[in-house]
Formats: sequence, C-alpha cells, structure tokens
Amino acid sequence: MTDAPHNGGRNGSDDAGEFEGRDGSFRIRRDAGMLGAVLAAWRSRRWLRRLGYLALAGLVAFTGFWIVLTKDLPDASSLLKYQPPLPTIVRDGDGAIVYSYARERRVQLRFVDFPRPLINAYLAAEDKTFWTHGGVDYTGLAGAVVDYVSKLGGGGRAKGGSTITQQVAKNILIGDEYSVTRKLKEMVLARRIEGVLTKQQILELYLNEIPLGRQSFGVQAASRAYFGKDVGDLALYQAAFLAILPKAPEKYSRAKYEPEAIARRNYVLDQMVKNGWATPAEAADAKAQPLGLIPRQSESWNPAVSYYVEEVRRQLIDRYGETAENGPNSVYAGGLWVRTSLDMPMQDAVRDALRAGLLRYASGKGWSGAIAHIDDMTNWQTQLIVASKTIDYKDWRVGVILSAGGSTGQLGFADGKTVALTGIPDRARVGDLIVAAPVSSDTWSVRTIPEVAGGMVMEQPATGRVLAMQGGFDAGLGSFNRATQAMRQPGSTIKPFVYATGLDNGMTPASQVLDGTFCVYQGANLGQKCFRNFGGGGGGVHTMRWGLEQSRNLMTVRIANEAGMPKVVRTFRNVGIGEYQAYLSFALGAGETTVQRMVNAYASLANNGVQYSASLIDYVQDRNGKVIWKSDNRKCDVCNMAEWDGKPMPRIQRVGKQVLNPETAYQVVHMLEGVVTRGTAVRLRDLNLPLFGKTGTTSGPTDVWFMGGNQDYVGGVYLGYDTPRSLGGYAQGGTFAAPIFKDVVQATLPRWSHQPLIAPRGIRMVRIDRVTGKQVTGVEPGNDPKAAVIWEAFKADTEPRQYTAVDEFTRRRDALVAEIRDAQAARDSAANGGSDVETENFAEEQGGVY
Repeated sequence: MTDAPHNGGRNGSDDAGEFEGRDGSFRIRRDAGMLGAVLAAWRSRRWLRRLGYLALAGLVAFTGFWIVLTKDLPDASSLLKYQPPLPTIVRDGDGAIVYSYARERRVQLRFVDFPRPLINAYLAAEDKTFWTHGGVDYTGLAGAVVDYVSKLGGGGRAKGGSTITQQVAKNILIGDEYSVTRKLKEMVLARRIEGVLTKQQILELYLNEIPLGRQSFGVQAASRAYFGKDVGDLALYQAAFLAILPKAPEKYSRAKYEPEAIARRNYVLDQMVKNGWATPAEAADAKAQPLGLIPRQSESWNPAVSYYVEEVRRQLIDRYGETAENGPNSVYAGGLWVRTSLDMPMQDAVRDALRAGLLRYASGKGWSGAIAHIDDMTNWQTQLIVASKTIDYKDWRVGVILSAGGSTGQLGFADGKTVALTGIPDRARVGDLIVAAPVSSDTWSVRTIPEVAGGMVMEQPATGRVLAMQGGFDAGLGSFNRATQAMRQPGSTIKPFVYATGLDNGMTPASQVLDGTFCVYQGANLGQKCFRNFGGGGGGVHTMRWGLEQSRNLMTVRIANEAGMPKVVRTFRNVGIGEYQAYLSFALGAGETTVQRMVNAYASLANNGVQYSASLIDYVQDRNGKVIWKSDNRKCDVCNMAEWDGKPMPRIQRVGKQVLNPETAYQVVHMLEGVVTRGTAVRLRDLNLPLFGKTGTTSGPTDVWFMGGNQDYVGGVYLGYDTPRSLGGYAQGGTFAAPIFKDVVQATLPRWSHQPLIAPRGIRMVRIDRVTGKQVTGVEPGNDPKAAVIWEAFKADTEPRQYTAVDEFTRRRDALVAEIRDAQAARDSAANGGSDVETENFAEEQGGVY
C-alpha cells in the first residue's frame, strides 16, 4: 500500500527512469520539456535563429577585439620596477652639487615627501574618488563619452575623464595618442595597475611623472620652476596652481592667460572645501593671492665650472652613453651621481688668472671681431636665443647689433630688451653678435673678447686628480676645450724629459755640454742642417743645469743626440706626452700634445717618477647609490675585519706607474727649481715658495707655455691663437704664460707648502761650483740666487771631483775650440754654395720649436 503512489508516478511517464522519489521524477520530466520547447522554437522560428547567430557573432567579435586590444599591453607589474629618466648630478671634491646634466627638470620624491595639501589639490582637480574607485571612474567616463560624441566631426578634443591611475598608465606605459582604442587600453591597464600597486604607490608615480610645463616633470621640479620653492614650502594657493597644470601646462603658465589660470585655481580651491580638504577661510585667503609665478629661467650653476663639467660629460657619455636607449646608466636618463675632483677655490683662481692673462696680451690690439652673425633680422630675438652665446664676466652681456650709424646704434638682448649702443667699431655691422657692458641705465658700450686663446690645468701629482681646468675665456662663447682638445707644440717645456733621458744614460746635472752650433746631415736631398739657440748666442761649455735653466736649444739637441733619440721619444711615450718619431727636432718640442698631457707628465716628475692617470671623476654611483665606477680601484680585503687579528695594519698597494727613475725625476725637479730661482721663470721667485717650472715658446712664436708646481700641485698653461699664427716676437713663455701660473699661486697661497721637495732614497746632495760643476769643499751655499756654490743632487757614485786650476784651463780651452769650430763650419758652408749653411728656420722646416 505504501508503494502505490511511487509506482503510479513511474507509470505516468516514459522518462521517469529508475529514480526514486516524486521530486526527482518531476524534475527530469520538466527539464526535458523545456529543452524540447526551446528546440522546437529554434526549428520553427527564424527570427530566434537569427538572433542567436547574431549573439554568437557578437561574442566572437568581442573576444577577438579583446584579444587584439590586450595582446600587446605592457605588464602592469613592470611599474614595480619602473625607473624614470633622471638627470645626472655632478658634485665637486667636497660633495657640493655643482652641475646637472638634464634636458628635462626631474626630481624624484617618495610619497611621504609630498605635503597633504598638495596631494588633496591634485585629487580635487583630477580625481575626487581616487581613494575609492578601482582604477576607472565610471561616472566620469560616462560624461567623457557624451562629450566625445558631441564633438565628433567638430575637430575639438573631448575631455578625458581619466582617473589618476589611468593617467599613470598613459604617461608611463602607453603614451598620449588621441583615440578611443588608447582610452580603452588605458582603462584595462588602470584596472590591472590597481591590482598590482597600492594607492600610495600610484600617487607617487603620478606626482613624480606628470608633465607640468617649463620642461618640468613631477611636482617638485614644477615647484622649483614656477615658484623657486620645494614642495614642502608651498602655500595653498601655489599648490592649487600646480594642480591645474595637467590640463594645459603651457597655457596656464603664460601671462596672457592669467585670468583663466586664476579662475581654474579658484575652482580647485572650491573643490577642496567641498571635499573637506580645506576650510572656507583657508580657501578665501588663497583666492585673494596672485599667481605669483617667477620668470622662466634655466637652472642656475656656477659658470666657472663649465669647461670642467663638459669634459666630465664627454667621459661619461663615452662610458655609459647619452640617452636611455644606450643603457640604464646613461647621462641624461640614468640618474647618476658623479663625484669629481673639482676644487672650487682652485677652479675660480684658474679661471680668473687665465682670463687676466688673455686680456693682458690682447690689451691695445683693438676689436677682435664679432662672435657670430645673424643674416635674417626679421626674427632676431629667436635667432639670438638659438645662437646660445653667453658670457659670465663682470656685467658683460652678449647682444646683436640692430642698427648702426657711425659709432652709435642699437643693441638687442635675448630677453627682447633693446638699448643704445656706443663705441661700435668700423668693421662691425648690423646682425653681428657682440659683447657689451653698461655705461648707464640705457646705454651700453662694445667690449672686446681676446682673440688669443689658451688653456690651463691644475693637478694633484700624488693622486692624478685634476683639481681645476679652464679651456678658454668663457665656455658660453664656445665649448672647445683648449686644455684637453687643442693639439699644440709644447716647445721647451718638453726639454726636462730630454734631460731626464740624458741623466738615465750616464750624465749628471754637472756634466759639461757644449753650447755651440750643432749640424746634422739629413740626406742627399736636404743636405746638412744646423740648429741654433732661440735669440742666437751660444758658445762655450756649460753644465746641464745651466742649459736647462737657460733653455739652451743647442745643449738640449746634443744631450738628445748623445743619449739617443729613440730613448728620448721612449721617455716621451712613457710619461704620456705623445708618440713621436726619433727626429732631433722633437727634442725641442716639435710634436703636438695637450696641456693636460703635459701637466700629467710634470706630475710624474713631482712625484719622484710615479705617475697616476689624470682623472676628473673620483667615482660614479647609480640612482640607488651603488658605486659602479671609481678611479681608485685598489682593494683591501682585510680593511673591514670585524675584529683585529693582531697582525700589522693593512697597507693598500700603490697603483701609480713608475714611469721615470725616482732619482732621475728628482734631479730634473731640482734643476727646474733653478729655472724659477735664476732662469727663464725668475718672475716666480718672489713667491718665496719651493717651486719648480719650465717655460716654453714655440717657433713663430705661435704658442707660449709654462709648466710647474711642487709636490702638492702641478699646473700648466699655454696661450695661442686657435688658428696658429705669430703672437709677436716679444711673446715668450716667461712673459705671458708664467704670470698666469703666478696669479693662481697667489690666489691660493695659504694652501701651498713651504716645505722643500723631498728627495728619494739614494740621492746625495753635494756642494758644487755652479759654473764649472766641480765639487767644492769648505764653502757653504749662500741664499743669493746667483751664488757661486750651490747644492746639487747626484745619484750614488756619480759626484764630480773637486775643482782645480787645470779644470779652469780646460774649460777655457774647450770654449776657444768651440768658437774656432763654429767659424770653420761657417766658412765651409759658404764655400759649398750654402748647402751646409746654418738656417734660421731649421726648426720650423722640421716642425721644430724653441
């Protein structure tokens, strides 16, 4: 009886199956009926089939569109490792920032560094629901769609409706293309970004990367550009102004759009009040303020460092590349921190001294000509700006001559200001870029930039660190660095290395050398050619010391010939001066080199023959502070021990290269002290410092040089025209180059040591007769620069014997024989039709110098 209802239920349908229970049987029968009904409707109704096919096609199309839209989208998680392009910061030897290599203003801050009012101002202006939405604000998006449709065909750009997250996607990942496709990609990425980054991380990226005009990216850079302040010092009205810039940065920063900018700023302030981020009183006070923008200006750096940091830039580009495409540590995107050896007091002294020397030489020579010329004056201000010529000297400025009549006319500056101009030279014409200085409030007068140029370097010999560098009168007039890029003949400044070669090959500072005509047979075509001293004169036998002090060419050539020119040019190569062939003319400085190479070579003399590579950069750090390169790469594995192991203190191995015999180097330096005491650089003697030095004057004379210093500092300078020509017969290294070095020493005098140069082990100081070079006993050297008895430096067992009457007889005899030999050579040359004649221009024919 109890099974009757169940059996009855089974008999009511063929589809009931073997399932037990009334409910189960009913469900199966119902589902089968619905499916059948749908199938029946699908077969009988055409419109249903069409609708189904259309839905399927739509699904397939949407799937394909989605695949195409998202297949090339960047990975949102890449933002976790995002490295924004950052400028390279340059510091001097004391760690002070002196320059930045940047094409854009960028400063990275952490989220905690952004003041809350500034954050709220941006949220009020750009994304009020930022803290609550998931990447897309659908209400704002709907309004943007309506605006887009309304502007179709009109050419106007619709409002974006983008959230801050979408703007991060646009600015960093996909770009700013104006299209519906880009907007859809932006939305997809925004959703993904919200799943990867926190809200704080998103805001940090946004506030650091948003373009805000005046070449500024990020709010800190913009704060400096528009108000000259850091973000932490901004007032509310200033923060509100920065918040309006994402909409139209170039518009709102211009004076003619100030009313629109103020209206938009005040709207942002109202929104801050509405959202509870500012009180009505605070907003009212902010609205009462003007915009308060400072004039647009470039980064302010000390122009004194221009040549130095430009050389640093060249070296960094060679090592790391220029842009982000060259690698993660590029100069203009890598965010490097570069510590240099730049010494600002020394740099200022070098710049001022070189300028003063150039002006001394150019004094009275008249106007040197225009800096540049503008042909089309219809837009002279733009062309003047593009010319990018500036000067940082006194109150001088670069301008363009707008009109000229006689000696008066009108001058225009890059800021658009025009003034009256006086003192216009006859050769000047309209369109010339010239330098002028004010003589009254609205009248300026033409000034002359020296046409002669030059370069100077100061180095620390114990390390090779370059402390100062000046490559011309002013880097604003041209970046060509004459200290490192100008190849010039060094003249007699190369002679100390010839003498060093002689000392290495059996000679001593007291060796007697004939100062007489030296002729050499150059082959059948050239015949016999003869050297002579600068300024003529000569004759007799003298010590090597005297020959170097007086810069005697004939003695130098004889020393080079006796030691062997292959050995001499090997010495030049070892100290880094240059690679030359073994011709005697190179012993007088015929080969080309640079000021920096010569200074580094002299540094090896001051450092007892040990040379360190000249370096401007101490070390380089990446954006995270990791040192990626350093000039001193010595290692000391035991310097960081947790506990002392009881062993001797570690000694870091010296890394300098021994390029000269230490005793030889000191002997040369000791002789070069005589150049300052009583030789061609005697004008430095009144500094009362233990200095050594050497002057140089090339044939023409086309260049004048001085090299010198002590064991603390070594420097070098040259003057000459960029296109070599004669400086005038009166120009010599001792009269124009040495005073420049003297000015540097005087400007930095307290830091120069008064301690005598330290001799290496093995040197013996012996009293000798200064003229004959013989040893003297019983007489102490005096303080008189021209004392008969002096201390001389000798290597062991090379000291001369004592002077006797026979020595005096021999000296006079040799001098007489030399005069007879010179006279005979002249007669022989005349008898041979002049083929052996001693020529005045021998050095010039062979590329030689004096």
